[in-house]
Amino acid sequence: MQKTLVIGFMAMLAMATTDARAQDQVTAPAAGTATASGPVKVGHTRIDYILSQTPESKTITSQLNAQQKQAETELQRMQKELQDKFAAYQQGVGQMTDMIRKDRETELQSLQNRIQEFGQTAEASLQNKYRELVDPVLQKIQKNINEVAAENGYAYIFNLDSGINAVPTLLYTPKEHDVTALILKKMGITPTANPAPATTQKPANAGGSAPARPATTPKKK
Repeated sequence: MQKTLVIGFMAMLAMATTDARAQDQVTAPAAGTATASGPVKVGHTRIDYILSQTPESKTITSQLNAQQKQAETELQRMQKELQDKFAAYQQGVGQMTDMIRKDRETELQSLQNRIQEFGQTAEASLQNKYRELVDPVLQKIQKNINEVAAENGYAYIFNLDSGINAVPTLLYTPKEHDVTALILKKMGITPTANPAPATTQKPANAGGSAPARPATTPKKK
């Protein structure tokens, strides 16, 4: 029997934040660290908690659960079909001619391939749906993070959802702290393009929990 699949969009977000890009994984300076212009004000937050408090949260969870349930139901139906056809094959294989036996085995293998392809497609579809629903909310959260940082004098804001012993993800840093140009100059490199450096880092998109891979075709004893 197909194991019941449980969607947790918070879990998917947690997976995404631990997979943040290397340039965002920096060690937070200690709060109150002195600089030439005074102490550095450092803040932190939890994106998953903020997301769970948004009006969109329940709708996101409901839609993702509904899509996963449909995929789970179809996988169970396909696996039941495979099991029934394999049972019939086992029962009659002793009386089959070589031609019929090979035809039945080809049919079983084809159905198994379809199950695997469906699982992969369902996984990709679920991840796409997650991004479609969550990205606008994350953008709204990021916009408000930027405003809170600017209004309250925070030099850095970190997301603490990365997990125990993981490096926090940098969500906000002032534009003037970008040292990319200095590094390129130090290396003797003249950049071919000079896009304005981003002052913030958008919360990472999430991957997703997905329908489990179906069991392999039972082997003939």
